[in-house]
Amino acid sequence: MDKTTFDFKEIQGREDRLAPGYRLCAGCGATIAVRNVLKALHPGDHAVVGNATGCLEVSSYTYPYTAYEDSYIHTAFENAGATLSGVETAYRVLRKKGKVGADYKFITFGGDGGTYDIGLQSLSGAMERGHDMVYVCYDNGAYMNTGIQRSSATPEFADTTTTPVGKVSTGKPQSRKDLAAVMAAHHIPYVGQTTFIGRISTQRPSGRSIRKGRRF
Repeated sequence: MDKTTFDFKEIQGREDRLAPGYRLCAGCGATIAVRNVLKALHPGDHAVVGNATGCLEVSSYTYPYTAYEDSYIHTAFENAGATLSGVETAYRVLRKKGKVGADYKFITFGGDGGTYDIGLQSLSGAMERGHDMVYVCYDNGAYMNTGIQRSSATPEFADTTTTPVGKVSTGKPQSRKDLAAVMAAHHIPYVGQTTFIGRISTQRPSGRSIRKGRRF
């Protein structure tokens, strides 16, 4: 398969890199996103997966066990970008010294709270420095792990536990942050957005986006 084509059946037929037995809810969007992102890796690729604290992390990792088949690093809310950028830098140094021979891909997952808000500073630093990594934000539109509090990813007028709709409030008063525009302002090679809502055929653009981001 060349770099300009996308074979959906071939991608979905690849072995899962997220092992079964995790504690995410059935049909959880984070699971769907992670499985599809990791399937975009070629079968022979090596990967280091980072994961900011959040629903995905607490449900797929309990020390010393993890659902990931690849190397895995759990980070705090605020430093997923910094952690993987450091690992990627160390890899380049070790490869230059001839101590590492295999090719590795570096992928970090974070929710909207750990990406739009708490982890934005370290993510911005990693993107500005131009590290060879892919950052994936799975956007729930609120802090779902801690009780559905509003985040800067929450749409205007949304009803959350910290912006409840009622007699004295119409929901969140602020607009949703345009994170894609913020990332694009760093002049990085690729920024993409996708969704898994709707018919299975709508997932095809997400696969192309993932493969394109991985290639860059």
